[in-house]
Amino acid sequence: MSDSVYKVIELVGVSDNSWEEAARNAVATASKSLRDLRVAEVLKLDLTIDGDGVARYRTRLSLSFKYED
Repeated sequence: MSDSVYKVIELVGVSDNSWEEAARNAVATASKSLRDLRVAEVLKLDLTIDGDGVARYRTRLSLSFKYED
């Protein structure tokens, strides 16, 4: 087994529909510029309120990806 090094970053995904969709949005956007994504861990869930209801769902993720040689 070879040694590996991973970078961990924090992202916030946003959705009008759900926390799950917000997480998917964050990973999908990150995958456009980062390769070899490994693990995403949900750190925090919150939402914004507009008037009397939920405006947006926000999911904060810790996302790791492998460094390449």
